Amino acid sequence: MADEPALPPLREVIARHGIAARKALGQNFLLDTNLLARIARACAVEGRAVVEIGAGPGGLTRALLAAGATRVVAVERDQRCVAALGELAAALPGRLEVVDADTTTIDAVGLVPAPATIVGNLPFNVATPLIVGWLGRPDSIASMTLMVQREVADRLTATPGAKDYGRLAVLAGWRWRVARLFDVAARAFVPPPKVTASVLRFEPMPQPVAEADARLLGRVAQAAFGQRRKMLRSSLRALSVPVEPLLAAAGIDPTRRAETLTTAEFCAIARALAAA
Repeated sequence: MADEPALPPLREVIARHGIAARKALGQNFLLDTNLLARIARACAVEGRAVVEIGAGPGGLTRALLAAGATRVVAVERDQRCVAALGELAAALPGRLEVVDADTTTIDAVGLVPAPATIVGNLPFNVATPLIVGWLGRPDSIASMTLMVQREVADRLTATPGAKDYGRLAVLAGWRWRVARLFDVAARAFVPPPKVTASVLRFEPMPQPVAEADARLLGRVAQAAFGQRRKMLRSSLRALSVPVEPLLAAAGIDPTRRAETLTTAEFCAIARALAAA
C-alpha cells in the first residue's frame, strides 16, 4: 500500500538474522517476489484477516499484506524467523501479529475470528496431519490456500479409481471443493527440495456430499484403504463389527474394493456403522 514504510529486502533480513534453512524443521524458503505475489493473489485475502502457517522469514507474509490482507497472524517456531518477523511487525503496526508456537500444538484456526482464512507453505513433514485436522472444521474456515508436496496434492484431489485415491480424498471430498491451482518447481526454493510442490485451494461446501459422522467416516475410510487390494468384506473387518450386514445396510456390494467407492458410498457405510 502507498502509505506503508519501505521494508528492507528479504534477503538482507535473512542474512542479518542468519537464517539458513534447517532440514529438521522441514524448511525450504521461497524468495522469488513474483512467485510470492502470485501465491498471495491466489489466496484472495483482500479485506480479510489471515492465519499464515510456517511464515519463515516473511516472504509470503509481505506478499499477503501487499495483496490487501487487513491483518496477518503469522505462526512460526524458529526463533531466527520469529525475530525477522518481529522487525516486519514493528514496521507495520497493527497489521502483523507473530505467534511464537509450533502449529501442531495450537489451534491455528482460532487465532482470527471465524470463519478463518488459512494460508501456508506447509513443511512437508507435518502437512498431512495438519490438513486432516482442518478438513474436519469446515464451519470454522472460510478458505485454505496451502502449498504442499505434489504427492500430497495428488492424494487430496484424486477421484475413485485413481491410484492416489484414498482416505485423504474421501475426507476432502466430503465437505470441501479442492482445486489444484499450480505447481511450484523445486528450483524455486532455497534450498531446492527433492520434490515439486503444489498450491491447493480449499473452499468448504454449504452442505456435505452426504450425511455422515466425521469420526466414523474417517474410521471407515482408514479401514477400507488400510488393505486397499482386498475386497471390502475383508478390509472392513478392522472395524470390529459384522461386515456383511454392515455393507448390506449401506447397499454396497461386499466384493467391491475401496478404490471404487465414491465419497457418498463411504458416507453410507459410516451411517450404517453408526446404526450398528
